[in-house]
Amino acid sequence: MTKKILLIEDDKTVRENTAELLELAQYEVETASNGKIGLEKAVNFMPDVVVCDIMMPVMDGYEVLEQVSSNEALKTIPFIFLSAKTDHKDVRKGMNLGADDYLTKPFEEEELIDAIESRLAKADILSTAEIEPEPSLNSFEALKEIFRKEPLKEFKAGTSIFESGQPSNSIYLIEKGVVKTYKLDENGKELITAINKVNDIFGNLSFTRPSQLVEFASTMEDTRLYEISKAKVKDLFNEHPKVMFEFIDQLGEHLQETKSQLMDMAYSSVKRKTAQSILLFSERLKKNKLSQIRISRADLAAVAGIAPESLIRTLSTFKKEGIIDVEGRNIKINDFEALEKIV
Repeated sequence: MTKKILLIEDDKTVRENTAELLELAQYEVETASNGKIGLEKAVNFMPDVVVCDIMMPVMDGYEVLEQVSSNEALKTIPFIFLSAKTDHKDVRKGMNLGADDYLTKPFEEEELIDAIESRLAKADILSTAEIEPEPSLNSFEALKEIFRKEPLKEFKAGTSIFESGQPSNSIYLIEKGVVKTYKLDENGKELITAINKVNDIFGNLSFTRPSQLVEFASTMEDTRLYEISKAKVKDLFNEHPKVMFEFIDQLGEHLQETKSQLMDMAYSSVKRKTAQSILLFSERLKKNKLSQIRISRADLAAVAGIAPESLIRTLSTFKKEGIIDVEGRNIKINDFEALEKIV
């Protein structure tokens, strides 16, 4: 069933361009040029998500959100602010009023779609939970919703999340972006242990005794994630054993996948390692075929387990063969089948 988006934006160019992007993404879109018109349309249109600017004539975005929140028929609809205002106090005000997310202009198409899909997914989970006979915490996905009640933290690409040796008091759920975990060898070279993507949980997952972190974690692109204390998760496991067993199953699958990747990389040739690592990043970053992935040579070499010099030579070979194009930190995969044959 096609999801409906109400877009309230007074700037005609932004409104029309954003509406076109949403329609291309297969949403049914209704637009309004100010808050008053938007509120009137919301009652009749009954959108699945409201995307609303803040600074508008007649009725601003804050007032629209207050009116929506007080309307019994509309109050559960996810509400995303879209504005050029970037002051932290404006973000706090919007969130305190009950907004579900906040995007600043100019924004990337992917950012808007990610925000909408995340809110739709959350709304679906909550609506399903409302009709269950026992709305208790009874699945791994429900556990992730507990994470999403924590404050959302934002990190720019290349930002450290934690370092080896720090106390291990929390675990993390990725809402958007990609996080690498890694160790350093005696020469200070990074050895990547995992690439964590959207909806992955990472961190030191020992719950039985106090411990320290034994690896580093940093963002590979702009990232948003939730942090929850291990003590809180442990209490939830004690109350809901079924969720704990599902959590262990998920960890087992993830560990098996990681071990297979490491074994393959350890015993394959430099060319195969490079091809395999490019494909791995493409899969983890969830890019469509023939699109670009943005990844540093150092990160690619660390995952492949080869020297940067060997990686650069291999990338040059792939480029000459027309398999890829390299532009700065961007790698465009021209021939997925050729890479898969090398692997």
